[in-house]
Amino acid sequence: MNYQQTLAYLFTQLPMYQRVGKAAYKVDLTNTHLLCKLLKNPENKSKSVHVAGTNGKGSTSHMLASVLQEAGYKVGLYTSPHLKDFRERVKINGEMIPESEVINFVINYKTEFEKINLSFFEWTVGLAFDYFATQKVDIAIIETGLGGRLDSTNVVIPEVSVITNIGIDHTQFLGDTLEKIAIEKAGIIKFGVPVVIGETQAETSIIFQEKVTVVKTSIQFADKAVNEIFQTDLKGVYQRKNVKTCITTINTLIEKGWKISQENIERGLQHVVKNTGILGRWQILSKQPLIICDTGHNEEGVKEIMSQIKTMKFDKLHVVFGAVNDKSIDKVLDLFPKDAEYYFCEAKIPRALAVNELFELGKQKGLKGKQYTSVENALSTAKKNALANDLIFVGGSTFVVAEVI
Repeated sequence: MNYQQTLAYLFTQLPMYQRVGKAAYKVDLTNTHLLCKLLKNPENKSKSVHVAGTNGKGSTSHMLASVLQEAGYKVGLYTSPHLKDFRERVKINGEMIPESEVINFVINYKTEFEKINLSFFEWTVGLAFDYFATQKVDIAIIETGLGGRLDSTNVVIPEVSVITNIGIDHTQFLGDTLEKIAIEKAGIIKFGVPVVIGETQAETSIIFQEKVTVVKTSIQFADKAVNEIFQTDLKGVYQRKNVKTCITTINTLIEKGWKISQENIERGLQHVVKNTGILGRWQILSKQPLIICDTGHNEEGVKEIMSQIKTMKFDKLHVVFGAVNDKSIDKVLDLFPKDAEYYFCEAKIPRALAVNELFELGKQKGLKGKQYTSVENALSTAKKNALANDLIFVGGSTFVVAEVI
């Protein structure tokens, strides 16, 4: 198998939540335990930080990796989904896993893994654990894919468990209230492992407090623990919350004996993009007209984006927007301004919400615009229509952003 054949095998023969949705979701960790046993439990061979949350877990994970790299550690980073290249999911010190490693892993374990019918996500978790173990990383930052309790990454015993925040998302899997979702996210909290919570929320704080009492560990709320302002190269006002979560987590690691200086923290936060290669977080694609993309797609994420846009000066707002078909976007659409010009589109994935349906939903909300056959066509038209002092925002779905980067 060459690299493209390997990817085709992973993408098309196995369920992949990011592409097909609910069909890929597993109801327990049986498969993950089986694959880890087959791999001789690589998840136990590296120290780790486990990161969950509705929003901000990707940015926080990249910040943590950057700071630890600046401190001189060999840092593994596992995140999802990828935007342009599958190998973005598995990195060491900002370098993507080599194609040869992906190929060899699939060839070596294909027969055994097929016997237990692994999902796409389980395959990639196994790949990451195995690669980090064989490369002997000092510490791995492991981001959950979906939820926490039943997430395939939830077999690690980390140095710190991190939950960035709780918002309404993936309700078909995690529950339809903040409390129910918090219970699922709290599933990553382990006996004796300190916990960092990014945001204090009245509906969820008690749930986390009760869980840490049961497992006899400590808890810190980052928004109360950090008052100092740290600068980061990740743009967007919303990153301030993630910076506080990162700092609190780093301070917890320092208390456990990790050697990280104030200079390491400051340089790490200022060089996240350079050190980790993160994409799609308030990313500027062009300056005249100003084109910005962001992967925030649920209600809480879009609220942050709209707050940021309100602080900016521009003549007219153009929005290139697409969504997925397996979650309600009713409340998300309510957050968008009525005076913008909308370019409705759909990404090239099976989960994409059909553009004609999206257009009708937008029209019902008073969002004026047209529908386009592709993300490319939508952005191209927005560029033609926009004047030098206008703003073009691209978002609504990770997959729409992936197609414009």
